[in-house]
Amino acid sequence: MIAGTVVAALGVGVGLWATDGDGGTGGPAARASGEAAAPSPSRSYPLSEAPRTIPAVREHTPARGPGWQPEKDHRVVVADASLADEGRLIAGELGLTYAGEKDDERAGDLLLDVKEDKGADPESYTMTVRDGRVTVTGPAEAGVYYGTRTLKQAVDGGGTAPEGEVKDEPAKERRGFMLDIARKHYDADWIKDRIRELGDLKFNELGLHFSDDQAFRIESDSHPEVVSGDHLTKAEVKEIVDLAASRHITVVPEIDSPGHLGAVIAAHPDLQLRNAQGTPTRGAIDISDPEAGEIVDDLLDEYADLFPGSQFHLGADEYQALVVSDPEASYPDLAAAARKAYGSGGTVADLTTGWLNDRAKTVMAHDRTPRAWNDGFFKDTSVEPLKEIEVAYWTGKEIGARQPVEYLRAGREVINYNDEFLYYVLGEPQTFVYPTGERIYEQWTPRVIRGTTPVDAEYDDQILGGSFAVWGDIPSAQTQAQVADGIRLPLAATVQKLWDPDKPELSWTDFKALANRLD
Repeated sequence: MIAGTVVAALGVGVGLWATDGDGGTGGPAARASGEAAAPSPSRSYPLSEAPRTIPAVREHTPARGPGWQPEKDHRVVVADASLADEGRLIAGELGLTYAGEKDDERAGDLLLDVKEDKGADPESYTMTVRDGRVTVTGPAEAGVYYGTRTLKQAVDGGGTAPEGEVKDEPAKERRGFMLDIARKHYDADWIKDRIRELGDLKFNELGLHFSDDQAFRIESDSHPEVVSGDHLTKAEVKEIVDLAASRHITVVPEIDSPGHLGAVIAAHPDLQLRNAQGTPTRGAIDISDPEAGEIVDDLLDEYADLFPGSQFHLGADEYQALVVSDPEASYPDLAAAARKAYGSGGTVADLTTGWLNDRAKTVMAHDRTPRAWNDGFFKDTSVEPLKEIEVAYWTGKEIGARQPVEYLRAGREVINYNDEFLYYVLGEPQTFVYPTGERIYEQWTPRVIRGTTPVDAEYDDQILGGSFAVWGDIPSAQTQAQVADGIRLPLAATVQKLWDPDKPELSWTDFKALANRLD
């Protein structure tokens, strides 16, 4: 955590300041005077308070002065052309003039600047409000962008960016939202609206689960036969990826295998897994058939080019050959392939782990970090999942379920998708209920990976972050608009706890009111 004074709660508004003799609150000349503690004998300013933002800033050093509000003649100035996108965005949002690179200083200026700082979190930033001007600096463009999000929220609805200095950085490097677009089709514009929302909240990952039993939702050149009627074109995906990049959000694609491949199997029925009785196994591909790996690798290679981010989700959950009591007896062909590959003691779990490792090598060849669901990692196998594969921990309900601490003790890095708090499953099937922002805000932290009990603090550094997830199990249960409304407060609560897992300063009532105001 950042050390320092945290002044929380209400942001400074114009109405909090003492007025001069004629009832005014001070114009640009007063704001530029530089005499923050006592600008004139007839006016004094209370110490400022931290801006009210989501997520809350982690450190604010108060000062005396009127703060800053945007006015139409104010400029946005950048110290480097690399910040042009951030500068143009905040200028458009606040109705300011984007002036680009300038050497002069004017009253009301907003200056954006990258200042290299070895060892600093690239997402950290400093926002200084002084002498009628605002300066936002960070060690990288991402930090500067987050500083502009703090400023935008501070002045929302006529508010004021308080005098003084904000120093801020996230506790967790992965702050994600995952969307199942396979079982429910979402149009590109809806996804873009969520990206804008995520960016303002300082999320930095958008996961797209676009292949499942029900559908395959993104255009494909290598295997057009697997693509469903309602899908995103590659042009639409590029627009989504580009918009996300402008908000410093990485889009993480997911092609789930070797289970959840029903849409691919529908086009290639000969690759469907069958049990000892010859009965086809829903959604499961026959991993003993080399052609199965070739098709999935074709798709992974193709979409690595479409999604240029650093991550790739490989799924690996709920392979139906491993949810039976005796996989070797139920699937003798898989058992035979396992013995051939790994010796007389080879098991179906070994063969499945080998499949995951092969897919991981495919995406790692594109410099992607692979990720897999926790129930794709099996206990007591002779084949170990590659150490580079991150664990996306979502449940403890699978056969042979292991506690999160087992993965952490093995040195693995974990991303928290806790289905108890972070799973928004359309139609609330099985035991799922729609998560509430209040419960996340008051009871969840990144260390609460499974159920409601946190893991020990010694593993905190191995928990890379977390992700709120929307799943489309009963796609007609909600419209796109209902989904957007239903996840709004949970998303705000999730990012608050990823940015700062400590007990929030605001009550849930006040946090909810703030979220509603900023909406």
